[in-house]
Amino acid sequence: MKNAVRVHAALFVVALIYAANYSISKDVMPRYMGPFGLVLLRIVGATLFFGILSRIVAPQDRIIGRADNLRAIACGLLGIGLNQLLFFSGLNLTSPINASLIQTVAPIVTVLASVVLLGERLTLPRLLGIGLAGVGAALIILGRGHGATTPGQDTMLGNVFILLNATAFGVYLVIVMPLMRKYHPFTVLARIFLVGAVLAVPAGWQQVQQPDYANFPPSIWLAIGYMVICLTIMAYLLNNWALKYASPSLLGAYIYLQPALAVLIAVSLGKDTLTPAKALQALLIFGGVFLVSRKPKAQPVASAVPLESVQD
Repeated sequence: MKNAVRVHAALFVVALIYAANYSISKDVMPRYMGPFGLVLLRIVGATLFFGILSRIVAPQDRIIGRADNLRAIACGLLGIGLNQLLFFSGLNLTSPINASLIQTVAPIVTVLASVVLLGERLTLPRLLGIGLAGVGAALIILGRGHGATTPGQDTMLGNVFILLNATAFGVYLVIVMPLMRKYHPFTVLARIFLVGAVLAVPAGWQQVQQPDYANFPPSIWLAIGYMVICLTIMAYLLNNWALKYASPSLLGAYIYLQPALAVLIAVSLGKDTLTPAKALQALLIFGGVFLVSRKPKAQPVASAVPLESVQD
């Protein structure tokens, strides 16, 4: 019982960390620092942390073989570099509610990638779910938006960036699984963050040099520290621990909690508004993700049936 409570507490804290980030990041971007500068700070900080931790926890563990090294490079490019650059670029241009809702399509991308790369079955409910969530995401992306009144913002472009971010992350979840099962998680994280830094440093170097750090108010330093420490390091450590005990269905339930918390935080802080149109779009996406996340019924065949992906 105590362990179950701890798992729920860990998953809730992770959801809360991600949800709060949608509003906290908007305090920093673009007034104090550009999105690529934030990505550089976040990825470099995590690279150093996981690099040192992996040498302490699993000093003899190494990713070996050409195939595994190429997979690690792909994971670093998709799951760390492009994922973060697209996310913060999109959040800089769109509203917190839009970003949090569009990101929930990541599980759908994961299922599609599993169908293509792992040969999983694509059932009728899953097809309907993909269509339903696709309509919801399209309505958000094509909508005129109510929260993008800041000069220089482009809501539609920001929504597209968030959709591409969710796509990159969804594919990453599928291709990183073999590495996580074969090597120590910290070994994998140290390598893929290092690869992501190869993209983040040249992309964010100019933006990280531009800010007037001496005049940053304490709240902005706290926000940056939150994104480097809580969003990157603490969230992964808690999530990685919970994954050892949580069921796929429980993880799926917490997918819905993140945007719900993000909406509550954004509205309560006055950073966004929840309109009836956004509520309808949220219902379409949530309904689609629910249908896609349902595990297909096992086929009554005497021969061995491949195991379903942990993302189902």
